[in-house]
Amino acid sequence: MSLEIESRPSELPYIERVWRSRSGDVSAIMSVATSHWELVFWEHRGEVRAAVLGPEAKASRAPVPRDAVFFGISFALGTSMPHIPDSRLVGGNAAIPDVTRRSLWLKGSAWHVPDFHNAEAFVLRMVREGIVDLDPTVAAVLGGAAPDVSARTLQRRFVAATGQTQGAIRQVHRARQAAVLIQEGIPAHEVVHRLGYFDQPHLARSLKRYVGRTATQLGAPDAAEPLSLLYKTCPWAPA
Repeated sequence: MSLEIESRPSELPYIERVWRSRSGDVSAIMSVATSHWELVFWEHRGEVRAAVLGPEAKASRAPVPRDAVFFGISFALGTSMPHIPDSRLVGGNAAIPDVTRRSLWLKGSAWHVPDFHNAEAFVLRMVREGIVDLDPTVAAVLGGAAPDVSARTLQRRFVAATGQTQGAIRQVHRARQAAVLIQEGIPAHEVVHRLGYFDQPHLARSLKRYVGRTATQLGAPDAAEPLSLLYKTCPWAPA
């Protein structure tokens, strides 16, 4: 057994996806670039830990403890933790202290540790207590609405809410979409056409930077070093 991953979408606007996994005998993964920040819990040899993981601007190899269990909440773009700005988290993380199987401390209060099935209730409490916020303009633009602010103001709000520019987010999103399509058996030249890459070398560079795999490697998954979570998302205009 290598890496088992299960995930589900959420109807809550603050959540992009909820996932859980078990590492089995795998010792490393290729962590695919992502524009979302996450709250992750894991247990290994009886020890429970938790951390806020920031967005990743490029793919990287990440060590994984063997026979560990993970649970994570991936937050929607436009959400943030005001006391931990996303700009500080890009490419990094912030550990959450004093975590047990049943409880953790957040901003001076005791909380029950969430699980795969009650993540929404946990996040709603975070919202009520001001730990998580959502920029409505960023969320609306991501949903396809026309911005009601200037381009400069919108860019500033994107960086404040996500730690990244719109262009950087689009590039990561497109590469992840390309990887999913290739894994489904769609030829590379068709992926180029669908997602607006200039040509196949452009696609190849994007996949290597953001997914850490070539199109050929995506067609033959590496069980010894699997990819982190990839899933279908709604189409988004390419940069």
